[in-house]
Amino acid sequence: LGISYKKADWCKSCVYSTPLLSNLDLFLFSLIVGLVVYWFMSRKKPEPLPEFKKAPTIRETSFIEKMKKMGKNIIVFYGSQTGTGEEFANRLSKDAQRYGMKGMAADPEEYDMGELSRLSEIENSLAIFCMATYGEGDPTDNAQDFYDWLQENDDENLSGLNYTVFGLGNKTYEHYNSMGKYVDKRLEELGAKRIFDLGLGDDDGNLEEDFISWREQFWPAVCEHFGVEALGDDSSIRQYELKVHTDMNMNKVYTGEIGRLKSFEVQKPPFDSKNPFLATVTVNRKLNKAGDRHFMHLELDITGSKIRYESGDHVAVFPTNESALVNKLGQILGVDLDVVISLNNLDEESNKKHPFPCPTTYRTALTHYLDITHPPRTNVLYELAQYASDPKDQENMRKMASSSPEGKALYQNWVLDANRNILAILEDMPSLRPPVDHLCELLPRLQARYYSIASSSKVHPNSIHICAVLVEYTTKTGRVNLGVATNWLKNKPVTDNGHKSTVPMYIRKSQFRLPFKATNPVIMIGPGTGIAPFMGFIQERGWLKEQGKEVGETVMYFGCRYKNEDYIYQEELEEAEKNKVLTQLHVAFSRDQEHKVYVQHLIKNNKENLWKLIHSDNAHIYVCGDARYMAKDVQTAFHDMAEELGGMTRTQATDYVKKLMTKGRYSQDVWS
Repeated sequence: LGISYKKADWCKSCVYSTPLLSNLDLFLFSLIVGLVVYWFMSRKKPEPLPEFKKAPTIRETSFIEKMKKMGKNIIVFYGSQTGTGEEFANRLSKDAQRYGMKGMAADPEEYDMGELSRLSEIENSLAIFCMATYGEGDPTDNAQDFYDWLQENDDENLSGLNYTVFGLGNKTYEHYNSMGKYVDKRLEELGAKRIFDLGLGDDDGNLEEDFISWREQFWPAVCEHFGVEALGDDSSIRQYELKVHTDMNMNKVYTGEIGRLKSFEVQKPPFDSKNPFLATVTVNRKLNKAGDRHFMHLELDITGSKIRYESGDHVAVFPTNESALVNKLGQILGVDLDVVISLNNLDEESNKKHPFPCPTTYRTALTHYLDITHPPRTNVLYELAQYASDPKDQENMRKMASSSPEGKALYQNWVLDANRNILAILEDMPSLRPPVDHLCELLPRLQARYYSIASSSKVHPNSIHICAVLVEYTTKTGRVNLGVATNWLKNKPVTDNGHKSTVPMYIRKSQFRLPFKATNPVIMIGPGTGIAPFMGFIQERGWLKEQGKEVGETVMYFGCRYKNEDYIYQEELEEAEKNKVLTQLHVAFSRDQEHKVYVQHLIKNNKENLWKLIHSDNAHIYVCGDARYMAKDVQTAFHDMAEELGGMTRTQATDYVKKLMTKGRYSQDVWS
């Protein structure tokens, strides 16, 4: 301890030349040292003080026991990614009351779905499934376990189960409504009894209309099956009751957090949809040089979050509504938006205690939690009709919520085609002044928005890049509507009055992945903001080259309107081409000449080279962007190529491309 080697050597030589201690002294010294060491070693360590942790809430996973306890006989399970499936499920469970039954909406992720076979223990029981299809025909995140269970349990006997399914899909996608179709077919295979036909909702058409038409035929079929009668329509069945807090401690009031109170002040990983990470905006720049559109590139700092992502994943962000819209709503309804309130479920046994985090203020609810910019669905109009003082307005609102051809046409024309949100409806219908608490109960939740990540974690492990274009359009009524998330992102400066701008976010994993072998060629097709995931792919291929890895051909097809206006990431793409990271760069400027030129035209012009890469060199094809037109036209171009250069019939060519998809060699990240 602090003795230099020199001094130790000196002591050693002294001991051997002239003994300073007798044997007895040495023995006593050793004994004392031994006793001291023994005392230290055997000393009983003080017991740590017990931690008083809050006892974990025991989650009830048996929906059968819950239904028995609450006297319910109808359960509506939902597979929902954006909230619409959940919204439809809530509407159906609420409908049950009008037929003398009791329903409950349920998230399959929260319950043991193996109990479906026990539903026959409850008299006149029925399971309804509102199942949305997500991505390439996949189940939604919350229905994944249920989907796996259906696939794995061949010996399950569901002969006592009465069921029906309503699917939510979009016809622009190849795997239209595949989840709804699969659940319907699989339940029948396992012996369950279908009591009403599968309903297929098309979001590319009018999902609301599809749902209403199905629902209006479904309930009479239920009445006939169970021998019950409708009790008559009561338009104001409230699910929640209002409680106004006059002396609430403001530390217990939600101010915009998605899940846990104060979660934005004290951040705790892991971060997910119920616990987003508050990422700092480090870059927010305009991408396009000119034109009337606004393309933006944002960079979010995730340092210290333990968040991991891969190229091709999606970042989900939680936007907020514009304060001007919220203030106008408060003004038109004549309410103090800063009143602290709770909306409490009248059904005390329900899992869903509140429609959004409570207690909170009306301002917070309308800013952070409720969707006030989308045209309201017909059930909202139906329930609000009672508050219109003009009988003509009441009649029109109820008519729009009906399945009559006249009502459907009125809703389509007056609400959907005119893009009237709830504020526009209140402005254009002066006799309609509902209580704000009922309005807050009826409006759907404001959902997270998903963006393909425009960066590679190999190059940017602590940063996530977003590429987006501001959604802005003028409606038939002359109002200017702005996209909720893109307008919110546009107005996120790096610093705002000395404060750093933040974005609540989390990562959603994707199947849109670069090939496992870096030597495989990749063909990337992404016009407009569809280029986003490919910026990550290009960065990753460049990083692999820098590591000395052999990298296959990297081909990019990008499209925009004008070279001098919206050729976004031009410098980065040309730099990647110069450095041989991009081996081919093809850009379609659709409006720089008299006739329109799109990416599919460039694909046709380069078909021989592409066919060789696909058919001989095992290339992977990636398509990102518009599903309705671009993705279909690109697919047709590949069908034509297989037919012409592969000597196939049209059917064989279509099957060839489908096989590429099945093998994971033709991937799409598209939206409509």
